[in-house]
Amino acid sequence: MSEFVLLDVDGTEVKISSPAKVYFTEREETKLDLVRYYQAVAEPLLATLRGRPLMLERYPDGASGKSWFQKRVPKNAPEWLTTTVVSTPNGTTSDALVAADLAHILWAVNLGCIGFHVWPIHADQPEIADELRVDLDPSPGVGFDEIRAVAVLTRDFLREHGIEAKVKTSGSRGLHIYVGLEPRWDSYEVRAAAVALARALERKYPDLITAQWWKEERGSRVFIDFNQNAPHKTVFGAWCVRPRVGAQVSTPLFWSELDSVDPAGLTIATVPARVAEAGDPWRDSVPQSLEPLLEMSRYDLSHGLMDAPWPPVYPKQPNEPPRVAPSRAKRD
Repeated sequence: MSEFVLLDVDGTEVKISSPAKVYFTEREETKLDLVRYYQAVAEPLLATLRGRPLMLERYPDGASGKSWFQKRVPKNAPEWLTTTVVSTPNGTTSDALVAADLAHILWAVNLGCIGFHVWPIHADQPEIADELRVDLDPSPGVGFDEIRAVAVLTRDFLREHGIEAKVKTSGSRGLHIYVGLEPRWDSYEVRAAAVALARALERKYPDLITAQWWKEERGSRVFIDFNQNAPHKTVFGAWCVRPRVGAQVSTPLFWSELDSVDPAGLTIATVPARVAEAGDPWRDSVPQSLEPLLEMSRYDLSHGLMDAPWPPVYPKQPNEPPRVAPSRAKRD
């Protein structure tokens, strides 16, 4: 194969260098195979990513090689590239890639980007977070069957409160539940809603679900990771390929297939055929109201509950409890 391939992506020329380089060793799939995958799922991919800032997870030598996270677009990026200014919890800013179209995705793939981590905002409306993202995080001893059960319980709980949710595989060991939101709330409000949801689920299913931030308090339960909704946090993107040797995809699902799905089998070799046959499971999503969860949050706070702990990289927040593990607090 030649040293590079030139692609015409809807009128934009994108150069793919070293197209034959093996990126995924399980089936010897190459950089060009990764490109072809994203071309095959472009419509559903852009339906969820378009206009959002991206953080790149770069593996220039493939999924088995060294990697790093990159927020900043290189200074030698092409002039047609769309970027936007994003910030970290400490206020550092950078020019991030925006998923403006497929050419932007393939340009990043050419840099060795295998993982795309996506902001819950749009570049043209950065003050609004329009997705609630529920990361079901398995504690030690928790298997996928438990994750699957908690996903259904979470869906049913949200549905009881008038909120329709979507589900996708994480591409690794877990599941992500998404709620597309009306454009009315910022990330602080979305996180508050996620905290209230986690606490409500823990109260209802205490043997199976935990809202405890400190790992020593979780036991063998599924943790509802509310802090994935903190401002400036990103989550691995829908339809995006994980940096694993099997080229697993973080794949949106129909709820009806959750009982039988094998996440390990959802790869760049299998997902395009699923899309061609069944379409996009998220295609008919309707923006939802966050108010039922915010009402739960207001109730919790008015009845004496403090905010849940924030990650250590964030400044101390109002009404946040001491940011120290319970076992250490007892020693101190």
